[in-house]
Amino acid sequence: MRRRAAGQRQHGAAILTAMLTVVLVATLTATALWQQWRGVEIEAAQRTRLQSAWVLNGALDWARLILREDGRKGGADHLAEPWAVPLEQARLSTFLAADRSDTLAAEAAQSAFLSGRITDLQSRLNVSNLVQSSQVHAPSLLAFTRLFDLLGLPKRELSALVANLQLAQGDSTGRSPAFTPNALLWPQELAQLAWYGLSPRSLALLQDFVTLLPGSTPVNLNTAPVEVVYACLEAFELADAHRLVAARTAAHFTSLDDVAKTKGSGLLKLDLAQHSVASRFFEVRGRLQIEQDIVEEYSLVQREAAEVRTLWRRRGSLPPMANLQ
Repeated sequence: MRRRAAGQRQHGAAILTAMLTVVLVATLTATALWQQWRGVEIEAAQRTRLQSAWVLNGALDWARLILREDGRKGGADHLAEPWAVPLEQARLSTFLAADRSDTLAAEAAQSAFLSGRITDLQSRLNVSNLVQSSQVHAPSLLAFTRLFDLLGLPKRELSALVANLQLAQGDSTGRSPAFTPNALLWPQELAQLAWYGLSPRSLALLQDFVTLLPGSTPVNLNTAPVEVVYACLEAFELADAHRLVAARTAAHFTSLDDVAKTKGSGLLKLDLAQHSVASRFFEVRGRLQIEQDIVEEYSLVQREAAEVRTLWRRRGSLPPMANLQ
């Protein structure tokens, strides 16, 4: 009996040892597989990032070329020009002449989609116009006030914005912001205006009508939406702004004299510092989707005659369901 019991214990211990060995081997195998999967995913993400950077760089260069050629022609900038036509989502293979023998490249091009557009940022009111040389610019403040009234936004937010912009630029005594109590830095992008007194709701409503550019800029009346036309032309009612937009759709304005005649019998008074029919600042927006990964890039470009230079670029990944606005 004792021998039988000892044999059973040894048999049970052997089974337990075998089970522990199986569990250990399975754990090590699962860990190795997970590490291998993780390495593959990291490599795929890096490859997607590099491919996206390459394609979006090419898209930006193409947009700059279009703007450069348009700048060489000179004249007014309007919405019937090639740069104003958005690129709807299209397969990347449409633009690339891939080597037929490279199966991987051909398949990648088939699963990648590119879209984008160029936007005239001088079609919007420039926040930088509000404060010039540490002083509130009255015509610009009036334009923003009219826009806030039209959109139903609280004027106290506009007052707070102007006060904080003065604080960021320096007060009327000419002191540097660095030596001003509670000084703020000058904003670098529109989203930062939330720190200067604008609520998220106001920012959302204003995003299509205002911009933040380096230095003061006039509004291009060839490209501005109805709301901005109404805001920047004090003599206009909303119906007048609609008539102006309808008139430029039929034939774009070649000079401010053409704009002045749209008021009817009386000539419209225009200010070269506030109004224009040409633009220098544009936003280039590109969107690339490779399978489930979506990358968007925004670039601010400045055009001086036939020279187009990039001032800044911002890039980020988006959820698969996000759409280009």
